[in-house]
Amino acid sequence: MTTYQDTEEGTNIPENPRQRCQALCSCLDAKFPQLVSYEGQAAYTLEQNYWSQQQANTKPVCRFTPTSAEDVSVAIKEIRDYECPFAVKSGGHASFQGASNVAGGITIDLHRLNEINVSADRNVTHTGTGNRWEDVYSKLDPMDLAVIGGRNGDIGVGGLPLGGGISFFSGFHGWACDNILNYQVVLADGQIVNANETSHADLYFALRGGGNNFGVVTRMDLQTFDQGLMWGGSTVYSLDKNSSLYDAFYWFNVNAKEDPNAALIVSAACIKALGSCIFSNNYNYIQPEVNPPVFHNFTRVQNVTSTQRISKLLDFTNELKATQPNGYRQAFFSITLLNDAQIMKDILNDVWYPAVQPLLKVEGFLGTLVFQVITDPIIEKFGKAGGNALGITADQGPLTVLNMDFQWNSTADDDQVLGIEKTIVEKATALAKSRGLFHRYIYQNYAYVTQDVFEGYGPESKAKLLKVQRDYDLEHVFVDLQPGYFKLRR
Repeated sequence: MTTYQDTEEGTNIPENPRQRCQALCSCLDAKFPQLVSYEGQAAYTLEQNYWSQQQANTKPVCRFTPTSAEDVSVAIKEIRDYECPFAVKSGGHASFQGASNVAGGITIDLHRLNEINVSADRNVTHTGTGNRWEDVYSKLDPMDLAVIGGRNGDIGVGGLPLGGGISFFSGFHGWACDNILNYQVVLADGQIVNANETSHADLYFALRGGGNNFGVVTRMDLQTFDQGLMWGGSTVYSLDKNSSLYDAFYWFNVNAKEDPNAALIVSAACIKALGSCIFSNNYNYIQPEVNPPVFHNFTRVQNVTSTQRISKLLDFTNELKATQPNGYRQAFFSITLLNDAQIMKDILNDVWYPAVQPLLKVEGFLGTLVFQVITDPIIEKFGKAGGNALGITADQGPLTVLNMDFQWNSTADDDQVLGIEKTIVEKATALAKSRGLFHRYIYQNYAYVTQDVFEGYGPESKAKLLKVQRDYDLEHVFVDLQPGYFKLRR
């Protein structure tokens, strides 16, 4: 027999969690015809489009697609009343189950919040968080403008800056979170506010790295700048070039202040389809200069093939998008190291490479070991507009982000793949600590669900975030009812 609890308004609400969510979906369906969809309906199926299998196979009771911040406000109030678990999807590019989808609850899909408006002075782009970065770049490229956003065009506007946001332009401008001028946010009580440097400045700080713990961001106002043609592309090397490439990486990280136009991704990959392992690196330069000197240590190394060219931003983001197709099982892990060439070589040769060899028999397997820089010029930009929440200071750099992305086809291989990936992370961490080269920071957008991102921000930053949480979400709506992704807890 079903039992009920009463709200202040006298509405009877089931005590059974799934029945509560079914009742909530019916309530929203009555208020917003055409904005609620259920499993088996075409809209629901279309909106279950996620990057990873883990997310796509997660089934909410219904999906709600708001068209305005006001719609989101109503939904959050009803979610609180019905105590229904929920998730929020922008682009759906996180890897693990529950990050932006929820089993047996309600998923708020923001894809109809798709405005993109450039201010008359061309300095600000107002964008709904249902856009993907390719949508924004498609608007700005013909105008010879750009913003600090994702390097893969398929990534959602709403999620990337909340976790940091590495960009081709970070040497000059910092990360995406450092270049959001204003967030429009729906709070836990349904209130709609603007968070910026002068209004709700504490919330503004928290949203710059604090993830989904404080509200639903419905619009971001992005710093916009002139940007025309640029140089870049992907370059493939044999794996035995690792020593030269990691020496070049070290030099780049130390000397980045001499030329902040440059950005790079150094990525070793073992691929079942090839039956072998390679390097596939990306070099990008935000001026239309072919093979600039800052990359000479890389480009003088003999390569197998290269797509280096002069083109526009959208073209380069489409290239990276093609390397991360939808439909596979995915798992990211990340740690941070001090800048050191030898530890990169040792992690590749002694830890990562031997560990992944058995996985070359796993159907659909692609495993990458990626190193990316956090240069001194980037860290300097972390202090813009009152500073971000990442907890990295100028005296700590330059740093190196290590991230691994493993993809595979079948749930039958989950235990083997994840077990090996976790072991690699543990061994790499232990090696770094033994040499005094480990840094506590964990880049949220590359982290695995079991990693403690906010502990990695350090005690001072975490304490500030917890205070903002107390001030804006005392009842922990965005922690307890929104269980997915990285939760800020004491």
